[in-house]
Amino acid sequence: MSSRRDFIKKSAIIGTGIAMAPSLSYGMTNPAKKLKIGMIGVGLRGTNHLNNVLQRDDVEVTAICDIDPARIQVALKQVAKFEKNKPAVFGSNEEDYKNLLALKNVDAVIISTPWLWHTRMAKDAMLAGKYTGLEVSAANTMEECWDLVNTHEQTGSHLMILENVNYRRDVLAVLNMVKQNVFGELVHFRCGYQHDLRFVKFNDGKTPYGKGVEFGDKGISESAWRTQHSLLRNADVYPTHGVGPMATMCDVNRGNRFMSLTSHATKGIGLHNYIVANGGKDHPNAKLKFKQGDVITSTIETANGETIIVTHDCNLPRPYSLGFRVQGANGLWEKDGDRMYIEGVSKPHAWDASKEWLDKYDHPLWKKYGEHAQGAGHGGMDFFVINAFVNSALQNIAPPLDVYDAAAWSAITPLSEASIENNGEPQDFPDFTRGMWVKRKPYNWMKDTY
Repeated sequence: MSSRRDFIKKSAIIGTGIAMAPSLSYGMTNPAKKLKIGMIGVGLRGTNHLNNVLQRDDVEVTAICDIDPARIQVALKQVAKFEKNKPAVFGSNEEDYKNLLALKNVDAVIISTPWLWHTRMAKDAMLAGKYTGLEVSAANTMEECWDLVNTHEQTGSHLMILENVNYRRDVLAVLNMVKQNVFGELVHFRCGYQHDLRFVKFNDGKTPYGKGVEFGDKGISESAWRTQHSLLRNADVYPTHGVGPMATMCDVNRGNRFMSLTSHATKGIGLHNYIVANGGKDHPNAKLKFKQGDVITSTIETANGETIIVTHDCNLPRPYSLGFRVQGANGLWEKDGDRMYIEGVSKPHAWDASKEWLDKYDHPLWKKYGEHAQGAGHGGMDFFVINAFVNSALQNIAPPLDVYDAAAWSAITPLSEASIENNGEPQDFPDFTRGMWVKRKPYNWMKDTY
């Protein structure tokens, strides 16, 4: 912990945002400047972000907001643990976050609330002139995707989608390989969110992940709101963990873009079976008809001719996997099986273990700062995503994962819903950049400077 805190003290001098923004000259930030952050939502995810920003000497948490008094107390205890000044507290009602946004001593906000609040809060934050960090997914509908883009362009306020998987160590190593043309010209990607979330979507009504079958008004934590989406929507409601890294590798919105999507859904039996197994066939929730198919498969075509298969699989028993596959003219990487094949280097028709390749192409950021990311959450990638956000906000520059990324990745949800509803009919992606993808330059992810 001490080495990580020592590094964070020094990192204010150098600035992550510079490494990600090609339009800037490389330089130093003002080490005396502190970013004043307001935390909107301090549930399990929000308090993880809070823990990471409290360890930084270039950040001051000036306000927190949550409508759950118990979570406010958890957050205040975290602040006290780090011997920081007590922040202003908001949460008297669902609109109280607007009073936080009115504070002059809030430069930036991190929004970690239920999905339905993401866009409206982010829009209000940008209108208030706050640098906005938004948890995934960023939007639920196409109108919300456009709201994010239009508000950014209207106000000039920046938004970063806080997609931490883009900073996973193996993902960045493969990105390094992509940028060094190890795979050759890119052709095809696979990804998704394949994660048994039945224990998250239901609980015992007493503890967040206590085994049970309650949700909604009787639920705790994510089961209070997340399960309702499975009841009402047949769509890939959580696409960004998978598609975010793949979109970055093929430069979506920066020389490439998503063009069209087709989606199909299986029948939905997983959540019903879970209720019957844990609550009995006579439990009231056993009579509910869940709309979401258990496995949803979407295929995206890009302007540059790649395809991306995105899978949502959260309602059946299975081990965790994001199902990554990156394939080019000269070889491919598959996460499931941790295997690699590079023509002319690997034995013909035989897989290599990924480890040697990933070690060889370990990303400069992880090689230089990986030890400082230990304990930050999700294998350390939470350190990198928050560091990029803070340093981009300190300089008030476009973040590495910007509002156009937030809109394009989140648009998979409403487009998949429409395609499934219409028997797999292709759906066109809007061009959220309004044609600027043609001239926008890819971010330089390969710099090791912070």
